[in-house]
Amino acid sequence: MLDGNQAVFNTTTTETDTVNIPLIGSVACGLPIFAEEHIEAQIAISTKLVKTPSDYFLLRATGDSMNKKGIDSGDLLLIKRQHTAETGDLVLALLDDEATVKEFKNNGSNLVLKPHSTNPKHQPIILTTDFKVQGIVADVIKV
Repeated sequence: MLDGNQAVFNTTTTETDTVNIPLIGSVACGLPIFAEEHIEAQIAISTKLVKTPSDYFLLRATGDSMNKKGIDSGDLLLIKRQHTAETGDLVLALLDDEATVKEFKNNGSNLVLKPHSTNPKHQPIILTTDFKVQGIVADVIKV
């Protein structure tokens, strides 16, 4: 029997609390890498983070170009599928057949994919419209 000062914690997660989201590979947080999509695993994610499961997928971050934004190599990135971005969004960008995660900036005459790194080798990528937004980083999951 519980008194008014004791809390009850649910230590089990039911199927209705989570949905399986596919982990489809790795993405560079550094120089762009070849984008090869394949499902490595299905990972249970809280329904509080994911409203429509088909709109999301996971990627494993590699590299250090976004470490000032809290994205470290090995972290899982929850990506919401969408093809548009606003300035300041962290995007999964596809450049030809290469994918990378950077901050998106629209400067009017050009588009910039900006790294946020303690490593000075990472420089902004300046583009016109020759790339595609594949999604927005919805959450970073530390593993």
